[in-house]
Amino acid sequence: MSAVTPAPPATRVADPGRRARAAWLIGLALLLLILPKLIYPVLALDILAWGLFAVAFDLLFGFSGLLSFGHAAFWGSSAYATAYLLSHGQSVPVALLGGTLTALVLAVPIAYLSVRSVGIYFSMITLAFAQMLSFLALQWTAITGGENGLQGFARPSFLGLDFSDSTTRYYFTLAIFTAGFLIAYRAVRSPFGQALQAVRDNEQRAQSVGYDPARFKFTAFLISAGLAGLAGALYTFGHGVVSLEVVNWKTSGEVVMMTLLGGTTTLFGPVVGAGLVLLLRDILTTANLPVGIVTGLVFVLVVLFFRRGVVGTIQHWGRRK
Repeated sequence: MSAVTPAPPATRVADPGRRARAAWLIGLALLLLILPKLIYPVLALDILAWGLFAVAFDLLFGFSGLLSFGHAAFWGSSAYATAYLLSHGQSVPVALLGGTLTALVLAVPIAYLSVRSVGIYFSMITLAFAQMLSFLALQWTAITGGENGLQGFARPSFLGLDFSDSTTRYYFTLAIFTAGFLIAYRAVRSPFGQALQAVRDNEQRAQSVGYDPARFKFTAFLISAGLAGLAGALYTFGHGVVSLEVVNWKTSGEVVMMTLLGGTTTLFGPVVGAGLVLLLRDILTTANLPVGIVTGLVFVLVVLFFRRGVVGTIQHWGRRK
């Protein structure tokens, strides 16, 4: 009778993608911690708000394959709700939560009516809803202030935090941004995220193995809208003012540009894209140069020569080594 040779212990296979994600995560965290030391805090807070907005958009576009032209509806509705609650004496956490829930509630009928469409039809439906909300914001002056918007509302202190200080507002926003980013990160790395990408890549095949594409798209739409709403609430909290610009179709276009510039399906890319666009805009405005022309030219060059976006291209080069 021969002796049984014990099996060798299992060895863990290194995952270069996981290490790359960890490196990006640590680098981004360190950069955001010192960002107010490098640029003025209000601009740094803008990068957080727009970055989270772009992450929310990427969750729907990059991981679900749904190109929304109306995400300003969730950003803007939350911004108005947050401003309204703050102007009526509510605390900052209650106002942020109220703004996020407003966007989430608004997303339910829009998602229900739009996710069964594909391609340009989906995009047009979302754009139509956003335009209706923009018209409503202009006409409903008792709530939105119409063309004048809402301004001059207080941001009461919370747990000893004095929100009149812009640096304090930045680090408070950073804490909430981190929570929102981790929600998106967890969603795309979970079995739900894997199934969502399977639906994006081949809807018929995903359906044949038991997935319900409409249900996955609907859920992704709500998560995306909720995060976009949270971002809009943070934007209003940071500026202390809200105007019709937050529901304008240009806002929906800007978040598309930021996401493509940074790189879709990376999560880190949209934050980088938002930072690049806002920093470039700030520099051009200070230098009295045509912002629209220069940012448009940069966008064209990136699309032509770096189709994966900044982060996507860097990750691609790293995998080829």
